[in-house]
Amino acid sequence: MTKAGVKSGIILIFVTLLCTCIDPYTPAVRGYQSLLVVEGLITDANSSFAIKLSRTISEQNSNPEPVSGATVSISDDFGSSIPLTGVAGGIYKTDSLEFHATPGRTYILHLITPEGMEYESDSCLMRPVNDIDSIYFAKESELINNSTETAEGIKIYLNSSTGQDNGFVRWDFDETWKFKIPLPKKFDYINDTTIVPVDMVKEFCWKSRKSDEILVHSPETSNETKIEKFPVYFIATGSSDRLLIQYNILVKQYSISKKEYEFWNNMVQVNSGGGDIFAAQPYPVISNIHNVNMPGEKVLGYFQVSAMKQKRKTITISDIAKLNLPLYHYPCKRIEISPSSFPISSSWQKAPSWDDIYEMYCITSSKYDFVEPIFLPESTKLSKLIFSTKECANCELTGTSIKPDFWTDSK
Repeated sequence: MTKAGVKSGIILIFVTLLCTCIDPYTPAVRGYQSLLVVEGLITDANSSFAIKLSRTISEQNSNPEPVSGATVSISDDFGSSIPLTGVAGGIYKTDSLEFHATPGRTYILHLITPEGMEYESDSCLMRPVNDIDSIYFAKESELINNSTETAEGIKIYLNSSTGQDNGFVRWDFDETWKFKIPLPKKFDYINDTTIVPVDMVKEFCWKSRKSDEILVHSPETSNETKIEKFPVYFIATGSSDRLLIQYNILVKQYSISKKEYEFWNNMVQVNSGGGDIFAAQPYPVISNIHNVNMPGEKVLGYFQVSAMKQKRKTITISDIAKLNLPLYHYPCKRIEISPSSFPISSSWQKAPSWDDIYEMYCITSSKYDFVEPIFLPESTKLSKLIFSTKECANCELTGTSIKPDFWTDSK
């Protein structure tokens, strides 16, 4: 039998078992070893920095277990050592008044776990980094939903130059956007004679997200000192509410070592390798964290040290309107209803009251909010009650009504 035939046979058996089993099967992980995971980035920004410690666990699709109670510090090439303070969830933070990192200096992360195991990072040089020259966007189309369909939208690009000493660069970004829900809640229903305006209509809010994309550049793939039209992020305008009013992206640029570039590049390869049983094996673990007394122990994650430059770009709905792109429509359900909407039948031997209708949609069901009443013309007598799905009635269910400090509404 050919290799293709063997593979087809295995797939057929696998699918048959999958489709005929009643209870899901979770295979035991043999020879499992809990590994320390270290995540952290320090820059020359005037802020507090966080180191996160956790351990992998054997259950599939589970989050790592936080490591609390560790002793964590950062030392520099001048012999100074700054302790970090533990907070919830295995996170340890620097004091922004005590610790300031400087380009050209080297830093080492030290930690001792509650079990007494001692770890430290390689000595990491904080390299200077160039400014981002420009951020811009263009109309594009891209495959989405596991490459099953094509979507139109915009792709955000940047122009920059490589790092000042070795040319390896990494980026991440924070995105924030203002949105407006279509059916904001304007009234509170007390009873059929008492319907009062809400204190604040939660119609406009902001959403924020930190990128999880891995964006890196190597001078080994290009002889140019300029980085031009580097793709940062694609937004399908018909699938997201990001671009309905105003959108802001803050791109951060870091100069990294070749070893750190290899770490991130291997992460890209692992993530794009697929998850089926015939996929390529993961790349070797690359980390700059080591067990002081057991150098052969595998540690996951990376202690990152880099100067940082950042740049913002704002995109408005008027910018998008010029591109003739599809726009997002909220999947809202709007219900206008009155007692007369329920015909007398075996289900309804008498018409429900207004209070019954409110209880049906807002108390018995958890899907809807009361939005506002409709009165008969020139009357205070109720004609209908309007209900909406909750996400379309209160913007704070998916965002915040507190405007970000940096935000300025474009005219």
